[in-house]
Amino acid sequence: MADEVILLDFWPSMFGMRVKIALAEKGIEYEYKEENLWNKSTQLLQMNPVHQLIPVLIHNGKPVCESLVMVEYIDEVWKDKSPLLPTDPHQRAHARFWTDFVDKKVFDVSKRIWSTKIEENESTKKELIETFKILEGKLRDKPYFGGETFGFVDLALITFYSRFYSAEMFGNFSIEAEFPEINAWAKRCMQKDTVAKSIPDQKKVYEFLVQMRKQLGLD
Repeated sequence: MADEVILLDFWPSMFGMRVKIALAEKGIEYEYKEENLWNKSTQLLQMNPVHQLIPVLIHNGKPVCESLVMVEYIDEVWKDKSPLLPTDPHQRAHARFWTDFVDKKVFDVSKRIWSTKIEENESTKKELIETFKILEGKLRDKPYFGGETFGFVDLALITFYSRFYSAEMFGNFSIEAEFPEINAWAKRCMQKDTVAKSIPDQKKVYEFLVQMRKQLGLD
């Protein structure tokens, strides 16, 4: 009997993109259900009663929540193809450290860039720039954060590529000019079909965030 896999998500979610990439890397077919975050479905509320947030992975009727937890779950359940986490315990712990750094620094700061007034963005932009400097130091001359192959840290961070254009527009800086290694790494990741097909167009995301800013009275 085939596994039943359902993903509850909202298309601009960088966290949902992580799960899509992981499923694509493993070659897992799944049913995608687009959620309306302003009118959440009964299924979402039942499957994630604590946070009531997307994304939610439902595997054979059982929910898994939080994007990085989902990616680890996918990697453990479907072990036979495209391993995402290292097998070595120290390297695995190291990868978890950096994905935690990505969540706490990159995603938090990127949200503040689009959700605050432009004139208040200078300190947020500086924080994002410092964060990217740290990440470039980690990447160095390697093709991927884990070394020669696309892995857990790459998957966790690459979904921010969908916000590159938005960060540049709201922050008034150029990622390509400021961080050529990060930019080259992102383009390398985007050459993978599993990644490219899971990440929406940057300008479409920017247009969505512009509308969100208007709703929040920021513009």
